[in-house]
Amino acid sequence: MDQLKQIEAFVNSATRGSLSAAAQIEGITPAVIGRRLDALEARLGVKLLLRTTRKLSLTFEGQAFLEDCQRVLNDLANAETAVSLGGIRASGHLKVSAPAGFGRRHVAPQVASFMRDNPEVTVTLDLTDRLVDLLNEGIDCAVRIGAMADSSLVSSKLGEMRRVVVASPDYLERHGVPRAPSDLAAHNCLSLGQQRGWMLRAAPGGEVTSFKAGGNFECNDGAVLHEWALAGKGLAWRSMWEVGGDLLAGRLVSLLDDYAAPPMGIYAVFAQKRHLPLRVRLFLDQLKQVFGDPVYWEKGESSAIV
Repeated sequence: MDQLKQIEAFVNSATRGSLSAAAQIEGITPAVIGRRLDALEARLGVKLLLRTTRKLSLTFEGQAFLEDCQRVLNDLANAETAVSLGGIRASGHLKVSAPAGFGRRHVAPQVASFMRDNPEVTVTLDLTDRLVDLLNEGIDCAVRIGAMADSSLVSSKLGEMRRVVVASPDYLERHGVPRAPSDLAAHNCLSLGQQRGWMLRAAPGGEVTSFKAGGNFECNDGAVLHEWALAGKGLAWRSMWEVGGDLLAGRLVSLLDDYAAPPMGIYAVFAQKRHLPLRVRLFLDQLKQVFGDPVYWEKGESSAIV
C-alpha cells in the first residue's frame, strides 16, 4: 500500500506540477506528498523530480518512470472496474480531437474500429489543426504530434513519428540524388508556407539544425506538397504517416535518412482527471497498441475504414 501511495504521489505531482496540487487531490498536506516522494526516490535509488520552491521538473529517469506509472495506474483502474462492476461494457459519448490530415488517415479508422467493438459508445471526432481547448470544448481526448508544452494537461505517449525528405523516382532521375543536407540548395524544395526550414542533422549522429529549403512553390497545405512530390515536381519534407504507403509502393523515395532528426512523439492529451471514464481508457489503449507499433507506419497502413 505504501508503494502504491508513493507512485500516486509521484504521478499526481508530475502531472499537476506542484506538491500542493497533488496534495489537494488526496486531501492531505504537501509535506506528506513530499515524504512519499522522498521515500520513493530512496527506494529506487534515483532522482525522479527536481524540486524548487517555484516548480517541479522531471529528470530523464522520471519521465520514463512516469509513463510506466500512468500505464500501471490505468491498468489497475481497469481491473477494479471489471471486477467490481462485473466486466461492465464501455458506454456513453466520447469526443475526440485530432489534426485534420493525420486524423482523417489514422484516427478516423481507429474510431470506426472502436465503435464496432463498443457499440454502446457514440463518438464525435473533431478534425482541426488549431489547438483546441479541451475543458471549454468538452473534449475527452486530443491526439497531438510533437513536444507537449501545456503542463496543465495530462499526456500519454502513443508512439513516435519520423519526418523524411522524399522525392519521386522520376524527379531523382532527372535531377540527381542529394547526398547531404547541403545539397538541398541545388534542388527544388516544395515548402510549407512560413516554414523556417527542414530540421535535419548537420552530419550523421550530429546536432539537429534548420536547413533552408527553397524552390519555386510554397503551400500552406501539406497534402498539396505531397501530391506535387508524387508528380515529380520537387523534394518534400513529410511525415511517415502521410508517405509511408508511397515509400513501400516505390512511388516516393526516402532521402538523407542518415541525417534525419529524432522522431517526434505522438500523444494523447486530456484534462487532468484521476479516473478517466472506461470508454476513454479503452480508446487510449487501442491507439497505443496501433500507433506504438513501428511496423504500422513502415508498411503504410491503409486509412480505409473497416
